[in-house]
Amino acid sequence: MTKWLEYTLVLSGAIVCTLAGFMVAAVADGPSSSPHYQLNESTIGGGGLVQSESTNFQSREAIGETAVGSSSSTNYQTNSGYVTTGAPALSFGLNNANAAFNDFSPNAAATTTASFSVSDYTSYGYVVQVLGHPPTLGTHTISAMATTGPSTPGTEQFGINLVANTSPATFGANPDHGQFGVGSAATNYNTANNFRYVEGETIASAPKSSGVTTYTISYIVNVTTLTPGGSYTSDQQLVCTGTY
Repeated sequence: MTKWLEYTLVLSGAIVCTLAGFMVAAVADGPSSSPHYQLNESTIGGGGLVQSESTNFQSREAIGETAVGSSSSTNYQTNSGYVTTGAPALSFGLNNANAAFNDFSPNAAATTTASFSVSDYTSYGYVVQVLGHPPTLGTHTISAMATTGPSTPGTEQFGINLVANTSPATFGANPDHGQFGVGSAATNYNTANNFRYVEGETIASAPKSSGVTTYTISYIVNVTTLTPGGSYTSDQQLVCTGTY
């Protein structure tokens, strides 16, 4: 009997959001500093010095040089430009809300994709978790892949990853950092041709401020010859939380 699945991603969680995205502001951060130096925005500008230094730091300033973008290390990060703000903000957008599979078959995996984007300004990163049940028809639920592994036709499997795949088909994509993003797929969801689904797990994250990173979720479903036929559905929730 022909089997198919209608799939819908629904955003929810600790951050107020809509399908178009959300923005959250927090308390402005203070000046950049360490035990050995401090920079206040009001002190950087006009004319500058050829060189200023102490035992622990050195700087040069000049008018007319381009100074736009971000820089960081393990212990600090800074954003530069003509006008910047110290207010952290987290933005999330769902690029397509419906992921429709082709017909299920015990002979080959059914595949589909969905995508979302995250940007994170002047905070200390974010995590994205996935919630929701696997595809269900009545009382029957396709078995979720609790262990990371490959697609195995003829067995019941529901799994995802967030990278480009070549098996069971050429589909999906690696995280796109085209707009200065630094986010990445999480462990267990970052290996090509291997899939997993454990509700509540983190599937993507960034360890620091990040421009826009676009993630593609790759889904697989495998069934057996005894899997009931019909229209399977599942609601999924993506929860994006800033780590301030």
